[in-house]
Amino acid sequence: MRILFLAITAFSCLSVTVAQVKKAPVKKTTTTKQPVKKEEPKFVLKNGIDSLSYAIGMNVGSSMNAQGIDQINYAAFNKGMSDGIKENPQALMDINTCGMTIQQKLQEYMAKKIAPVKEEGKKFLAENKKQPGVVELPSGIQYKIISQGNGVKPALEDTIKVHYKGSTMDGNIFDDSYSRGEPVEFPLGGLIEGWKQALVLMPAGSKWQLFIPSDYAYGDMGRQPAIPGGALLIFELELLEVKPAHK
Repeated sequence: MRILFLAITAFSCLSVTVAQVKKAPVKKTTTTKQPVKKEEPKFVLKNGIDSLSYAIGMNVGSSMNAQGIDQINYAAFNKGMSDGIKENPQALMDINTCGMTIQQKLQEYMAKKIAPVKEEGKKFLAENKKQPGVVELPSGIQYKIISQGNGVKPALEDTIKVHYKGSTMDGNIFDDSYSRGEPVEFPLGGLIEGWKQALVLMPAGSKWQLFIPSDYAYGDMGRQPAIPGGALLIFELELLEVKPAHK
């Protein structure tokens, strides 16, 4: 009887297990269809009006890009363009208001956009002046002597002959006379303020590294696209010769 009871119990457990396996739901796999991306039709200039319109738009867009503007409401832009061309008496602004709005909004836009760039430059200079050999001028311009010559120091009226390499903080080189294999001559008085302040202290034959805040370089506007607005600039500058102004 005990053997029969164990056999019945084992069979019952097996039956339950089999029943549970049979009742387990089967997961269905589904495939999600990816939407087909439609290609935009290629724009074609069909006539003279199309060419003129595109040229005007390209000209305006390039000017905006040079100002650092990369966003625009095209509906409002097209409405303003249309009202201006048609001299719409019900235009939303008169031409004087438009001019003041452009100036004000550009200033606001640029100030907001370059604020993080200028702040990054300030933090860099604060740490950089702690480095051995770095000298900071009262203006905040910094320099480090790589090698010191014993020639004359230039005056603002003089012409200088230099080799140089300029880069932004991220290492992007925007100008390099060394790569061109030829030094350059400049009237010192026509250069950026950062160069002027450093070079009048620099004897000919010297090579310095300059760290120039944007206020003494290319300011809030920068020189697009290579130099962003508000960018701190780093130069390797070698003063080869000073050509005194004729008196």
